[in-house]
Amino acid sequence: MSLPHAVIIAGGQGQRLGGIRKADLRVGGMRQLERIIAALGDVTRPILVASGPRGRRLALPADCLAVDDLESPCAGPLAGLVAAVAQLAESGITRGLLVSVAVDTVFVPPDFVARMIDGLGDAATAYAAWGEDFYPPNAVWQLGALQQLPAALSGSEAPVSLKSLQRALGARRVDWAGLHPTNPFANINTLADLLALQRLAGR
Repeated sequence: MSLPHAVIIAGGQGQRLGGIRKADLRVGGMRQLERIIAALGDVTRPILVASGPRGRRLALPADCLAVDDLESPCAGPLAGLVAAVAQLAESGITRGLLVSVAVDTVFVPPDFVARMIDGLGDAATAYAAWGEDFYPPNAVWQLGALQQLPAALSGSEAPVSLKSLQRALGARRVDWAGLHPTNPFANINTLADLLALQRLAGR
């Protein structure tokens, strides 16, 4: 089986963090973008990094490729996914698996990719959950199910979020609560979140 492709969703402006890009935050002494790359492990290179609207580029390692949001009403994590799908299609890649992960998922497990693919089965997509909490950006997708997405964004039937897209595709839920005593998908939205996750990383 060929390796999955991967996209790191990193287009957020970090407004509640004073405008600091989450990818550039250091947690446990490591830049957050590099933490995610390490956790993804053995995926197809280059890893795509959805960096938001054109001109908002990040400093990336050599094995990564920045992709800009398309010109459309779409924004947020959905825009990052669509940008990755369009980039892969431009390279002639329309089949296989695409793993997506939010750049602020500090403790994404090292077996994230393998377990999400196992949980996908024959579904079009599957998303990560931990008990009652769920994380649409941390997901695996069948690329074949997403090929009409870039062209559909301007229509009235276009999804408005990853959650609505996953609902339409009949997404499976992959619950990690039985595997981890603490939430491995806790993310950074505020300074308080950052400080709490820094303390956990220090342990």
